[in-house]
Amino acid sequence: MSLQAPSIDSLALQGKTVLIRVDFNVPRDAQGSITDDTRIRAALPTLRAVLAGGGKPVCLMHLGRPKGQVVEDLRVSAIGKRLEELMELPVTTLTESTGQAVSDSIAGAPAHGVVLLENVRFHGGETQGDPELSKSYAALGDLFINDAFGASHRAHSSVSGIAGCLPSAAGLLLEKEVQAFGRILNDPARPFVAILGGAKVSDKLTVIENLLDKVDVLVVGGGMAYTFLAAQGHSVGISLVEENQIDLCKAALAKAAERGVRLLLPVDHVVADRFAADAEASVSGVDIPEGRMALDIGPKTQELYAAEVEAAKTVVWNGPMGVFEMEAFRAGTARVGQALANCSGYTVVGGGDSVAAIGMLGLESAVDHISTGGGASLELLEGKALPGIAALGQIA
Repeated sequence: MSLQAPSIDSLALQGKTVLIRVDFNVPRDAQGSITDDTRIRAALPTLRAVLAGGGKPVCLMHLGRPKGQVVEDLRVSAIGKRLEELMELPVTTLTESTGQAVSDSIAGAPAHGVVLLENVRFHGGETQGDPELSKSYAALGDLFINDAFGASHRAHSSVSGIAGCLPSAAGLLLEKEVQAFGRILNDPARPFVAILGGAKVSDKLTVIENLLDKVDVLVVGGGMAYTFLAAQGHSVGISLVEENQIDLCKAALAKAAERGVRLLLPVDHVVADRFAADAEASVSGVDIPEGRMALDIGPKTQELYAAEVEAAKTVVWNGPMGVFEMEAFRAGTARVGQALANCSGYTVVGGGDSVAAIGMLGLESAVDHISTGGGASLELLEGKALPGIAALGQIA
């Protein structure tokens, strides 16, 4: 899979208005205050690079899902204030994202500041990839940079659409993502271990299909493991099983054997009688007793998986090993996270829950690359081309 995009260096920025698609869709509390500004901070190097090159950065972003309506709670004003604090430069925050008044405001904004346009999803055509809307965005600037990896799997007007109208390139954040996934998917050092978790095997089967052609070891945990175990004929108690996926799990197990890939499943479990933080937890063997559900991998599995991860030269992790939000069922995810931190090879974490787990464990600095896009990283692992990346650099 080719995974390339032109860099900022390919654009002549001096004196140009540069439209930058950013991912500022940050979590906020009930009062609208930002609770985590990681995504805003992640875009700062690109904004500074544009300013250093003599360009005027104009940011396009979405917030929430207003479905083409103006929703007052989803205006971008709070993001503009936080961006100004972080940049320590003037940020002009507008209340619209297209039209002559916006164009005039951009022209009148301070040369050494940033312009932030209103939530692009206030336009109904944004999520449909409306070409006329793309043109109206493009009319506001001279160049386009996509730095929103987390939205790059969407063929939306402000993501891939503008790239069809203006000379374009990847921002520094997007470039880092492209390089990280290119390295693991196209040229991994071996052994290459993939760790997949999460609740539903149906969400990850396409990923499994693609990775079985690339990895040496596939480690499976989380709720999805129990459908695999059921496919092997094990008793799984009242654990989560997708009955309609059992035949597909059997096919994946057969493909792994055919490819010489070791597909590892739990050999023991932490089980409980109900899905609750205060449920009484105990350890069971590979076969789960009646009336019990597995909510984490067991201690033997933890050590088995950790040994594989620590010995790897390349690791990608997407999805927790259990219900890590509950302390009683966190040990499996914590052990795998620690093994990832101990691994001397190249390590990549993608997917919201895995990223949250690494953050909860305080291991961010020990991982080589933490992806900023859950859905986008999953689609890359599935072998799909992302519209927001594929569109870049098509116009000279």
